[in-house]
Amino acid sequence: MAELHPRPFIPFMVAAAGVGTFSLMDAAMKDLALSIGAYNAVMWRNTVGALLMGVLFVGTRQKWPPLHLLKIHLWRSIVVAVMAVSFFWSLTKLPLAEAIGLSFIAPVIALYLAAVMLKETIGKEAIWASLAGLGGVAIIMAGRLSGHYTMDHVWGAAAVLFSAVVFAYNLILARQQAQVAGPIEIAFFQNLFVALTLGLAAPWFLQPIGMSDAPMVGSSAALAVISLLLLSWAYARAEAQILIPVEYTAFVWAAFFGWLFFAEPVTLPVLLGTALIVGGSLIAARAKPVPVNQVEVATV
Repeated sequence: MAELHPRPFIPFMVAAAGVGTFSLMDAAMKDLALSIGAYNAVMWRNTVGALLMGVLFVGTRQKWPPLHLLKIHLWRSIVVAVMAVSFFWSLTKLPLAEAIGLSFIAPVIALYLAAVMLKETIGKEAIWASLAGLGGVAIIMAGRLSGHYTMDHVWGAAAVLFSAVVFAYNLILARQQAQVAGPIEIAFFQNLFVALTLGLAAPWFLQPIGMSDAPMVGSSAALAVISLLLLSWAYARAEAQILIPVEYTAFVWAAFFGWLFFAEPVTLPVLLGTALIVGGSLIAARAKPVPVNQVEVATV
């Protein structure tokens, strides 16, 4: 295990670069999902990702995991497949910043899932985190429903919140998985098993990608791998409690990339609601100093 870096600012900035790279991947996936659909975007991205991570897996001479670990990788990959398709489908219905802001509710939900699954105690911090998070969701939804919206927007918000619930469960699995496997192994088998899981529906939904979409597929897969490596390096050299706040810079990146690539405005209710949700998530982080192995966000 790497030693803590004597200057935490450096891992913090590397982690920020990792989050920014991952947010750019979100923008690329939104473009793909609008072009070929969320299922095909996730399917092809993970197929290419499995090839890229396979090279890293072999090149770094990783050991092949035993059967019981493969079962863990498979189960989490099934969960991630459901989560990823629902989230990237929501990006076709909502602005990037709004979707990312709503998704920040996941760590708060994870507190309660941890209480049920891991028998952890729900303290006062968790209750305050819940109230702040739910208040933020309510503000964002009220802003959406009080302005110009369609049922697609409502379904998009519902898809984000559903993916947040699934993601919260994914965080619990990630915490357990990270104790028995390294990030390269996790990323390789997750990309591989997500592609295989979604491949079961290929006879009905899979479409071949055209030459115009191939660069975006390759770029999104490469960005996910780069983000994984940056975040892995940072979290190996600084305490999680120092780096957790950097996760929320994803909203800034999402707002910027949404404006740059899709001409999406950021409304005041989205800003206020996201601030409340982030506040709730930071309270949740204080309630559980290491609530999640943050590196796993790069393998979604």
